[in-house]
Amino acid sequence: MASLFKSFASAIRKQAGGALKALPEWRPWDKATTPALRDHGLDAGVAQPELKRVRAPHLVHPKGLQPVENFGSNPGGLVMYLYTPPRPRPRSALVVVLHGCQQNAKSYDKGSGWSKLADRGGFLLLYPEQQRRNNAGTCFNWFEPGDTTRDHGEAFSIRQMIANAVAFHGADPSRVFICGLSAGGAMTNVMLACYPEVFVAGTIIAGLPYGAASSTKEALEAMYNGTVKSAKAWGDLVRAAAHHEGRWPRIAVWHGSQDTTVKPVNAGEIVKQWTNVQGLGAADPVVEQSGAITTRSWRDFGGTTRLAEYMVAGMGHGAPIDGHGGANDGTPGPFFPSIGVWSTLRIAQDWGLFDKNGTPVKSGRFALPTFSARPRHLSEKSEL
Repeated sequence: MASLFKSFASAIRKQAGGALKALPEWRPWDKATTPALRDHGLDAGVAQPELKRVRAPHLVHPKGLQPVENFGSNPGGLVMYLYTPPRPRPRSALVVVLHGCQQNAKSYDKGSGWSKLADRGGFLLLYPEQQRRNNAGTCFNWFEPGDTTRDHGEAFSIRQMIANAVAFHGADPSRVFICGLSAGGAMTNVMLACYPEVFVAGTIIAGLPYGAASSTKEALEAMYNGTVKSAKAWGDLVRAAAHHEGRWPRIAVWHGSQDTTVKPVNAGEIVKQWTNVQGLGAADPVVEQSGAITTRSWRDFGGTTRLAEYMVAGMGHGAPIDGHGGANDGTPGPFFPSIGVWSTLRIAQDWGLFDKNGTPVKSGRFALPTFSARPRHLSEKSEL
């Protein structure tokens, strides 16, 4: 398998005319910034070379998802893919996307349409990809203690990928976001719990609470029946994962009311977990209804939404898309149900990467938007 992957990567490099070799140096930091990277823990498991500022204004980035090798010790045995838009912005935001079972990086990008938004918004995409030798169904092992503990297994491999994207590909360490579907949604919750200092916000689509299972048997039980705990018990699991003392990432949860693969009770348990962690248990949620989507959101004392739940009536297991399949939408297919709402855009808007009209936010400063269930559309006049 390793030799096949290396052969594939070599073929991609040859097809790209050698441009891949230039990728790591298109906008690195100089030596003076290296200590700051270490302050963020971005040298964990990754050898830090002597970085020099290099100007490469005419660098042409290879199209599509590109494999990145030697990003770290990779204890989880995952593969790293990076998508760089044609015109990446300086200190680009980084969006980490985790696919579901029976999917891979390429199929999830096609269905979700994330690269379409990256082209418009100028941000980078990081796609960790599971391998069948780790899980026969290509599911991230969100239920294995060896893969869901800080600085261990698959969780640490993903963390090393983020470090690589920051150190060598120009990603802004203060604007890192994460989302995922199903097993990828559950692993998204793992990353938010184990590395809360890394992420500004995260979105869990058809996922499960952190700590819902520690074996295959428990995982299936949690998926099909749900594991119910008190809010404090769920919150204690997250607090024990990283012993974090700073601000927690903002969280959004998407789930279909008719999901029979990961029962909707899991969405409620995730909400219990993060209302407790965020200290929002005593607050009444703001409830909005728009079409099939019911949104419950919880705000802090400053009025900022820290947690939101999107429950889609009548939807089964998957990440919803609009359904027309055009330039401003994902692609219909298995686990990408057409419901008239492109969840990928809605997520990017909630993170502040796009405004309410669907235009990319040009400022490098991150804004805290208000989660909303109101329809939003991507502007055809969007400019980088």
